[in-house]
Amino acid sequence: MVRNRKQKGRLLTILLSLSVLAGCGATGTEPGNLEEKRGQEETITRDDVIVTMPVTSEPESGFDPAFGWGAGEHVHEPLIQSTLTVTTKDLTIESDLATDMQVSEDGRIWTVKIRDDVKFTDGEPLTAEDVAFTYNLCKEKSSVNDFTMLKEAVAADETTVEFHLEEPFAIWPYTMAIVGIVPEHAYDENYGQNPIGSGRYIMKQWDKGQQVIFEANPEYYGEEPKIKKVTVLFMEEEAAFAAALAGQVDVAHTAASYGGQEPDGYHLMQVQTVDNRGFNLPCIEPVEQAGVTYGNAFTSDVEVRRAINIGIDRDKLIENVLNGYGTKAYSVCDKMPWYNGACEVEYDREKATRILDEAGWKENTDGIREKDGVKAEMPLLFSSGDSVRQAIAEEVSNQLGELGIVVTTEGVGWDTAYTRAQSEPLVWGWGAHTPMEVYNIYHTAEKNGLGLAEYSPYANETVDQYMEAALQTENLETSYELWKKAQWDGTTGITQEGDIPWIWLCNVDHLYFVRDDLEVAEQKIHPHGHGWSIVNNVDAWKWKE
Repeated sequence: MVRNRKQKGRLLTILLSLSVLAGCGATGTEPGNLEEKRGQEETITRDDVIVTMPVTSEPESGFDPAFGWGAGEHVHEPLIQSTLTVTTKDLTIESDLATDMQVSEDGRIWTVKIRDDVKFTDGEPLTAEDVAFTYNLCKEKSSVNDFTMLKEAVAADETTVEFHLEEPFAIWPYTMAIVGIVPEHAYDENYGQNPIGSGRYIMKQWDKGQQVIFEANPEYYGEEPKIKKVTVLFMEEEAAFAAALAGQVDVAHTAASYGGQEPDGYHLMQVQTVDNRGFNLPCIEPVEQAGVTYGNAFTSDVEVRRAINIGIDRDKLIENVLNGYGTKAYSVCDKMPWYNGACEVEYDREKATRILDEAGWKENTDGIREKDGVKAEMPLLFSSGDSVRQAIAEEVSNQLGELGIVVTTEGVGWDTAYTRAQSEPLVWGWGAHTPMEVYNIYHTAEKNGLGLAEYSPYANETVDQYMEAALQTENLETSYELWKKAQWDGTTGITQEGDIPWIWLCNVDHLYFVRDDLEVAEQKIHPHGHGWSIVNNVDAWKWKE
């Protein structure tokens, strides 16, 4: 299982660190004593779990919704706080605190009734005043979630809150699914370090850089959690693997490179995701604006973009880069209720070659294509230190090289990546439980002064109009059809037969080593970020008897 002496030495070093971590103050069953205690107390049913998460999952600003807890890259339903709504396994909306929702005819006012039997863990009742306070706070403070559509939240009475929006926003219920409600009476600048909520769990202990411990909220208004204690250990992948080898944890996040090395007593759990990887293709000829170059002479040709989209063998990429632990991606919203199946294409190298030939991109004697003095060349950037994105870039380079396209890969920091992506393709990671992900990528923005999309130069007025209309519909189901039309309406859109401004390659499976005697509740599709989504339903997990 440990393939060489050097790797074994690294794992032993990590295990020594784990033994120290196990004694850093955790209450109840400590990681280092799990096997010993299980042998001594075989008749006792466990009601606790120990889960590892990437180091990057630890919230820098604490467990405060105003500073990203529950939102951002690692979108999840906060354990500590309650939300107005929740998303179901099929990504539709159900109620949590909300008992009724109504939207005005002009779509600008959402009126939400809430439960009257909910208390914070300090014994104070949760009221509409707390809901209004939370949302106004997020509008003022949040740098992670977008609240620009919210004008203000107002408590009409103790159980009724009104959300006054700047513009109609039909997908507002998706925002309500990730905003945890905080108590106005107990909120200050230190709230994130010692949060008070009304959710399924109470945060009992946080050893920064190491672990956080949650215990079941005895006053929770919903179904009583089966798991009474959740310990989260923040670890790099190698350390998490070592912890599983040593039997120190119950669920360990892992990577495709470890997928075939199941520790004794564990099985590999694969969770499907909308955690996609792809790259942008700037759609306009190069122009200069405020010292920034927008556009690319090669990728501005739509026929080039179409050839690239069908000239990449996604199955081969998934096997070579992800060891098979992934699914093919054709959009930023595969498997979502608003996904348009017209995005799907078949790999066809011969057709890709024909498209390039017919578009005038002819091979020179060196095998590199050229048209009107422009070489079929492009860089493909990836974030430095991300081995998966680097491997994707290199696989794309190899495959497109067979089409006569030279792709040069380069690692870059995020301090320059956003700017360079305006003229050079970059490997991205996206995917969320909201149609706004489509809007954020494809809708034109004002900030660059060119009327182009924010992350890569692209503009299509019809696509914009469909998305704007989707936000103004009276119900979510109607909006889904408009989001689909924004992708392809039979004439124009962002698919292969349309503008194809982005190339989507794969959705990365989220992988976990899980103890054989632990039943992890069925997971809904995970969004981008291999973090807190795994424990969204930890209250429903159980140990086999």
